[in-house]
Amino acid sequence: MIEENTVQFRRTTFALSVAAFFIFANLHFPQPILPVLASEFHVSDVVVSLIISVPLFVLAIAFFVYGPLSDTIGRKKIMNTAMVFACIISLGLVVVPSFEGLLVLRTLQAVALAGVPTIALAYISEEYAKKAMTVAIGVYISANSFGGMVGRFMSGVVTDVASWRMAFLVMGLISVVSVILVLILLPKSKQFEPQSFDFKSVISHYKHHLLDKQLQPAFIVGGLHFLLFIGFYSYVAFLLLGEPFSLSTTVIGFIFITYMAGTVSSTLAGKLSKKHSQVFCLKIGIVIMAIGVSFTLISHLFMIVLGLLLLSFGFFFAHSCSSAWVSKYSTVAKASASGLYLTSYYVGGGLGGIYLGWFWMRAGWLGVVLGSMIVLMITTIITIHMKHLEVNDHVESPSITAN
Repeated sequence: MIEENTVQFRRTTFALSVAAFFIFANLHFPQPILPVLASEFHVSDVVVSLIISVPLFVLAIAFFVYGPLSDTIGRKKIMNTAMVFACIISLGLVVVPSFEGLLVLRTLQAVALAGVPTIALAYISEEYAKKAMTVAIGVYISANSFGGMVGRFMSGVVTDVASWRMAFLVMGLISVVSVILVLILLPKSKQFEPQSFDFKSVISHYKHHLLDKQLQPAFIVGGLHFLLFIGFYSYVAFLLLGEPFSLSTTVIGFIFITYMAGTVSSTLAGKLSKKHSQVFCLKIGIVIMAIGVSFTLISHLFMIVLGLLLLSFGFFFAHSCSSAWVSKYSTVAKASASGLYLTSYYVGGGLGGIYLGWFWMRAGWLGVVLGSMIVLMITTIITIHMKHLEVNDHVESPSITAN
C-alpha cells in the first residue's frame, strides 16, 4: 500500500493529479470564449452553451460503462487508452469547420475523458493506505480545480492575443505533454483484483446504490452544486463581455484564476474532515457559496471577482465533502458508487447552462443569482437531513472522492 510522505506517494499522486488536470482543462476550456464562439458560428447564447453541457451529459452516461469495465480489465490500461484518444480529439478540434462538428468532437472527447475520473478514484482507494488516501484524493480534487482554471484562463488569453483556433491548438499541445507524463509516471496497479463481468451484478449494484438512503442525499447535493457552478461560470462570461464592463476575453481569462480558491479549499476540506464530520464541512461550503453568489449582485468588478473566489472556494469544499460521504458510506462495489456519484454530478453540470439560461434570458444577472440561491436553499435542506443520517462510527473517514 502507498503510504504518505514517501517517494512513491509523491510520484503516484503527481501522475494522478496530471490526469485530473488534463480532464478538466479540456472539459471546461471553451467556457470563457463561449460569446466568441457564438459570434463565430452565429448561434445563440443558450445554444453555444451546449459545447459545455452536452459533454457533461455524455460523461454522466459513460461512467456507467467504465466503472464495471475497469473492475474486469484493470485501472491503468483503461486510463491510458482513454487519455490517448481524448488527446487525439483535442488536436482535432483545432480544424473543426462548423459548430455542429465542434459539438460532435467535444462529445466524442467526453466519451474518452470519462475513462479517467471514476477509475482514478478506484485506483486510489485500492493502492493507498487509509491515511494517505485522505490526502491523495484531496490533492487529486485540487488538480481538478487547477485544470479547470488553467484551461479557462489560457483559452481567454490566447483567443484575445491570437484566435480561438490557436487557443485550441495550445490546449492540444498541453494535452500531449500531460498524457506522456501519466504514461511514464503512473505505476501499475498492485492491489487490483480482476472481477468477472456480470451484467446482472452491475445492475444490482447500481440499484442498491440508488435505493440506499444513506447515499441518495450526496448524489443529489453533488449534482445540484455542479449545476449551479457550471451555469454560473458560463453566464458570468456574457455578463462581463457586455455593458457596463465590456471586458476582453483576456481579462475574463484572468478572472477564471478564481478557480485557484478551489485548489486550496478541496485540500483543506480533506484535512478538516479528519477532525469534523463531513456534514459540518458541507454546511460550511454551502454558506461560503451563498455569500459568493450574493456578492456578484454588486455591479463592481472587484466584488464580482471576490464573489467568484468565494463561490469556487465553497463549491470545491462542499464537493469534497459530498463525494467523501459516498466513499465512506458505500458498503459494496465502491467504484460503482463513486461512478454513480459522478453521474449525478455531471448530469447536474449538464443542466447548469439550461437551468440558469432560463433565468438569464428572462431576468439577466439578477435571475442567475436568484436561480443559484434556489439551488443552495434546496441543498441546505438536504444537508440538514444528512445530519440525521450520519453514522457515528469509529472508522477513520477514507474521505474525499471525485472529480
